[in-house]
Amino acid sequence: MIAHVSLGVRDLARARNFYDAVLPTLGYRRVWEVEGGFGYGPDDETPLFWINTPLDETKPAGAGNGSHIAFMAKSRAAVDKFYQAALAAGATDNGAPGRRDYTPTYYAAFVFDPDGHAIEAVCHQPE
Repeated sequence: MIAHVSLGVRDLARARNFYDAVLPTLGYRRVWEVEGGFGYGPDDETPLFWINTPLDETKPAGAGNGSHIAFMAKSRAAVDKFYQAALAAGATDNGAPGRRDYTPTYYAAFVFDPDGHAIEAVCHQPE
């Protein structure tokens, strides 16, 4: 349903360092770079998640209140690795890895990235 997602950030270098450290834990890597932004995906052809300067450069980048992005993880161990890598790279905790009551197999971890964006890793596989 969704082709890609973009987040505006205040500091591209800081965001690059953060997402370069965190997204490989879920099987994604930086696959595309253009002036003012870069994209991550599972392969060289498919950037699904973009980081860029604000689209409206007359206003500062900011995290949307009530919005968040959930990345699919292949295993519960990957969720745990995502969480540890995110905290080590400067994220703020927003919910340690664990099962949630959303569905019977929902296992997730939540953090705020250095710009305040709420990001999550989720695995739907049973234990």
